[in-house]
Amino acid sequence: MKAAPEDQVVLLDLQRLDNDVTRLSHRITALQKGDRLTELGTTAASLRAELAAATGEVEDAERELARLESDTATAQARIERDTTMLQNVASAKDAAGLESEMASLRRRIGDLETAELEVMEQLDVRRARVGDVESQLARVEADRATLVAERDTEIARVEADRESAVQSRAAVAARVPADLLALYDRQRARYGFGASLLQGGVSTASGVTLTNSDLQDIRRAAPDDVVLCPDSDAILVRTAESGL
Repeated sequence: MKAAPEDQVVLLDLQRLDNDVTRLSHRITALQKGDRLTELGTTAASLRAELAAATGEVEDAERELARLESDTATAQARIERDTTMLQNVASAKDAAGLESEMASLRRRIGDLETAELEVMEQLDVRRARVGDVESQLARVEADRATLVAERDTEIARVEADRESAVQSRAAVAARVPADLLALYDRQRARYGFGASLLQGGVSTASGVTLTNSDLQDIRRAAPDDVVLCPDSDAILVRTAESGL
């Protein structure tokens, strides 16, 4: 393929802009993944699970306390009923039975009240745990919200830079002959580089110094010959600094 040397030189600008677009795209992808955001998300999910479990324990304790209080109220009501009956009973045997039942109920109330105190202590501990986990979760979610806002701002900035690079790339590509541009795009799609500057005998795309044999072949090529780099397969752009 033939192409004017000045058209081949334009490919270096095109390659630079393509490198910029690729770099900025990778930056956007990295920002979207956000390792720190992922870490905070994992922490928040763990805390939400812990909060659900702690809240469940509080609800269990509240139900147990309500049951004990209900049982206490029932026992107290029976004592009041028996007290009323005792005032009106005529039989000593019946009176003794009521007094025995009332004594048993008082012991039952004592046991229930002891159990209530224990459950109330557990409830205080469990509610405190819920509050602690809620505070931790609020801090993590606040940190995550801050990071999301910062990330979105940075992504918007990088996307603007990428769009600018894409537009500049389109303007530069429009200056390149269609057949040369097609070759550039094909080589870049296949090998990662479409154009490489030969600088002091080194191909900048591969960073490799060309052999004397390769350099001899390149010296024999006409200035408007399109030469491919033997190492990177990119279009090898020759300038005054190529060392030929």
